[in-house]
Amino acid sequence: MLHPDRPPRWPAGVVCVALFSTEVLNPGVQRRELLGWAMYDFANSGYTTVVITAVFAAYFVGGVAGGADWAPLAWTVALSISYAIVMLTMPSLGAWADLRGAKKKTLMVVTAACVVSTAALAWARPGSVALAMLLIIVSNTFYSYGESITAAFLPELARPEAMGKVSGWGWAFGYVGGMLTLAGCLAYVLHAQAQGQPASAFVPVTMWITAAVYGLAACVTFSLLRERASGVAAVGEPASFGAALGQLKATFREARRYRDFIWLLTCTMAYQGGVAVAITLAAIYAEQIIGFAQQETMLLIMVLNVAAAAGAFACGYLQDRIGHKLTLSSTLVGWVITCIIAALATTKGQFWVAAAIAGACMGSCQSIGRAMVGLFAPRANLAEFFGLWTFSTRLASIVGPLAYGVITWVTGGNQRVAIAATALLFVLGLLALMPINVQRGRAAALQPV
Repeated sequence: MLHPDRPPRWPAGVVCVALFSTEVLNPGVQRRELLGWAMYDFANSGYTTVVITAVFAAYFVGGVAGGADWAPLAWTVALSISYAIVMLTMPSLGAWADLRGAKKKTLMVVTAACVVSTAALAWARPGSVALAMLLIIVSNTFYSYGESITAAFLPELARPEAMGKVSGWGWAFGYVGGMLTLAGCLAYVLHAQAQGQPASAFVPVTMWITAAVYGLAACVTFSLLRERASGVAAVGEPASFGAALGQLKATFREARRYRDFIWLLTCTMAYQGGVAVAITLAAIYAEQIIGFAQQETMLLIMVLNVAAAAGAFACGYLQDRIGHKLTLSSTLVGWVITCIIAALATTKGQFWVAAAIAGACMGSCQSIGRAMVGLFAPRANLAEFFGLWTFSTRLASIVGPLAYGVITWVTGGNQRVAIAATALLFVLGLLALMPINVQRGRAAALQPV
């Protein structure tokens, strides 16, 4: 049993948390809480890796929808609906959690909902398109809620000067979780295929594996992470969603005070659109344009995850050393170079170069953005501000791939033009980053409301 006054003795498998001394943590925060927080990144990354990217997406198109011409559109529509729901509801949900002092309780509820709906994807059989789309909408919505709420704990755990490295460590640990979950699923898939089983038999099992890893790893989070916020609603006064909307309106009225945060949201909306293109369309581009075989694409995804984990971890330290703006701008320049190389690539070797750069930049820019939101968010409004961050990332997840698809359609299927045009999103991100003053944004967050 853990005792609050004695440092815990960790098994060898988690001694990596010792990389951080208590000097990077806020007063009263113990390292086991950092482990608990990072375990949520570990837990939920399996969902995006297995369900959204590597396994269920392909099964939905080829198995559930039978390879119909409209199948990719149906998949995109399901994801877009979930993103739209999150955009419209997450800021208010975050404001409610702040008023109620209930970030941890809210995180537990949305996690349970995502785990259950992920496991329920096993019911999606060939022909059950409506059910599969419904479950994707539900599971991806609750996944997005959890991603936002867990990020709101970051400023409570890490000191401002260490926000980058702590965020980077969690993001890197998340990629490890995604890779391990995918590896477990692929091991089962290879075994099932050797037994002659069809996808309709083994894909449902991978959904159970993913849900189980998510749920078990999240239990570590819930056992170690403390709820420090007491809420700002008056005693005896219910913290209703009406009150949450009122708080959100007040934040927008004071937007001028948080102008650096607003610029950060604009920057995030731009570059996350490009990142969304890479996440959702890289495999398609690799196979259709470069000529990758399926097993090569799977290897590509694994390597991208390894590079992203290393990039997030390294850039976390770099961010705290040379500054948030300079580190983020460096990754965005890397993305521009990636798009240009990918658009001009004619060989697999050239595309591998682009993929390596993209992997290093992918985890980095997302982790850096999360840390900067942590700096700019007032202590009493953490979940609300991270909810607004989630709004911008989910809007980008709709706009980026949609723009890619429109450009491809207008140019008669020329994906090289579309991937080159994606570089403009990262350029826009660089332009929106320029007006940000980190010190001014931090000072605004520290001012009493």
